[in-house]
Amino acid sequence: MTPSPEPSPAPAAAAPVAASPSPLDAIRIVLVRPIYGGNVGSVCRAMMNMGLSQLTLVAPNPDMDMEAAANMACHAGEILRNRRVFGTLAEAVADCGLVAGTSNRGGLYRGHSRTPRDWAPRLLDAARSTPVALVFGAEDNGLSLDDLALCTQLIRIPSSDAYKSLNLAMSVMVCAYELFTAAGAFELPPETSPECPSAMREAMFAKWRRALLEIGFMTPDTADHMMLGIRRIFSRGPLTEKDVQILLGVASQTLWAAHHTPRPVPEK
Repeated sequence: MTPSPEPSPAPAAAAPVAASPSPLDAIRIVLVRPIYGGNVGSVCRAMMNMGLSQLTLVAPNPDMDMEAAANMACHAGEILRNRRVFGTLAEAVADCGLVAGTSNRGGLYRGHSRTPRDWAPRLLDAARSTPVALVFGAEDNGLSLDDLALCTQLIRIPSSDAYKSLNLAMSVMVCAYELFTAAGAFELPPETSPECPSAMREAMFAKWRRALLEIGFMTPDTADHMMLGIRRIFSRGPLTEKDVQILLGVASQTLWAAHHTPRPVPEK
């Protein structure tokens, strides 16, 4: 097929701004000698949750239950279908600038291990210019010394001394979460309601004072002191206009109930 000629460049003012590729796109999850299809499927789901898409299997179990893998992948089936398979780890990471291997064992050659959170900025920075691999070992024995020899970085996931071993998909999720967070790929939506003005806040306190007096929570003698406590409670965080509208509604309903609920008759 003859390649199409390149179009002439558009005027600078009209050129669309191309979205910068995410470094997450260059990060490869490599599973070495995985045994169980359910775990591989769960890894796919964890990857899709955290914006990763490249899955590589090295010498997977030939009897792996791929139906279980597809079931556990759920809506991440595309990652499972697009997986790449290699016979050796060396082949799987041959084009990677950084290769970070996970291991929860101690020893002289693992002394420079760091947590996923510690390594995340370094891995993301490298992923802007070169493929990066995160390597996870088999469910039963993890990565071998030969596997670790191919790794430029070692990752150790913090866990309790009572039970240090993590499930394969759990390990992938922890590392993927730290990368996703460090990449700034998620931001909580901003508060849409503005912080309430002083006049609105004071109107709320006035209505709460009337309501608390009406239901007998405080007496006129203790009202000033009690209201200082109420103010302190509501001053521990920002109060938006929507917050104050709700609190005004609570006080209004309390006043209505106090006026329409029969008072108990004192026993003689």
